[in-house]
Amino acid sequence: MIGRLTGLIAEKNPPQIVLDVNGVGYELDVPMSTFYNLPSAAERVTLLTHFAVREDGHFLYGFLSEAERFAFRQLLKISGIGARTALSVLSGLSVGDLAAAVARQEVGRLVKVPGIGKKTAERLLLELKGKLAEALPAGTLPAVDDASQDILNALLALGYNEKEAGAALKQLPPDLSTSDGIRQALKLLSKV
Repeated sequence: MIGRLTGLIAEKNPPQIVLDVNGVGYELDVPMSTFYNLPSAAERVTLLTHFAVREDGHFLYGFLSEAERFAFRQLLKISGIGARTALSVLSGLSVGDLAAAVARQEVGRLVKVPGIGKKTAERLLLELKGKLAEALPAGTLPAVDDASQDILNALLALGYNEKEAGAALKQLPPDLSTSDGIRQALKLLSKV
């Protein structure tokens, strides 16, 4: 089993890279979160890997962090979730965001990932419950009260992306009711 590779980046063609390890080029599929954080071509990098053998070939997947690899492996354990879908989930959400979505059972966040429908999102939330928290350092999941979560969900349902909704939520004073929070957040977002 190949657990880690260190070498020079020979090629970068999202979502695949070629890593030159002492003259041998390893093709690795990586989530976009890893891809965007890779150094430029011809620079040295160490990637944690997951090696998969299937009937149609041997495949290597690379990750910059142990948390990403752990989350990938947890996703693969779910019936009907293959490597492409697992990479898609990790490309659409950071491990922290995925763990937070699972902890809060937020179907809406997973449905936004390409290739994930409502039924698949619900199955992911059910199967991953309690499994991703150990991938993150203690206290990594942000504590969000119910009103803030309701405001965030309302903004997402209205079509705002997570970045916009999160930015508006940070500008709101604490201890707002849900309805007042939504109203004020919409005012903030309309000014942008």
